[in-house]
Amino acid sequence: MRKLIAGFKISLDGKTEGPEGMADWAESWSEDFGLTPQIDACLLGGGMYPGYEGYWTGIRNDPHKPAWITGLPPTQGEIEWAEFSAKTPHYVLSRSLTSAQWPNTRFIRDIDEVGDLKRQPGKDIYLMGGARVTNSLWDVGLVDEIRLLVHPLVAGEGASLFAPNVSRRGLDLREARQLPTGVVSLVYDVATGSVARA
Repeated sequence: MRKLIAGFKISLDGKTEGPEGMADWAESWSEDFGLTPQIDACLLGGGMYPGYEGYWTGIRNDPHKPAWITGLPPTQGEIEWAEFSAKTPHYVLSRSLTSAQWPNTRFIRDIDEVGDLKRQPGKDIYLMGGARVTNSLWDVGLVDEIRLLVHPLVAGEGASLFAPNVSRRGLDLREARQLPTGVVSLVYDVATGSVARA
């Protein structure tokens, strides 16, 4: 079965966004988790999709223009992701969205369809977020792996990766390394049991 792999760039206190609704600590939105060789599909929630579409469409159409959100020219990694993701099927879990401009995008309406997607042949699936859809998929045991880039700051106010009432699950640390920027890269397998014991 294909794995569903979540990737987030978080603060040390577990925030995915600061008080302004942005992860302003992330230098770019390229795929920096090392996933590209092992995935052939992306999954994201309806809350995140409109911004995702706008951001990556801008980079794909004009890679020399400052990117929306950051106001900076796209990094080489962002340009490469825009090219890769334009050729990669995207699935948006939403009951309300009905139209998408990003290539190879289709909507799925129910969490059960994510399980069906995992059972299809292919490489792994990149769960890009946001946090709300990740929590929903976590609660029903569909997330197999989580990759975190932990930035060396405490964000304070903002949205947390996991909601306070999320299901308790154990994690097995597979890899930990410090990057030259001080960011710590962590790769966890989600334990097969639903509850972690102390």
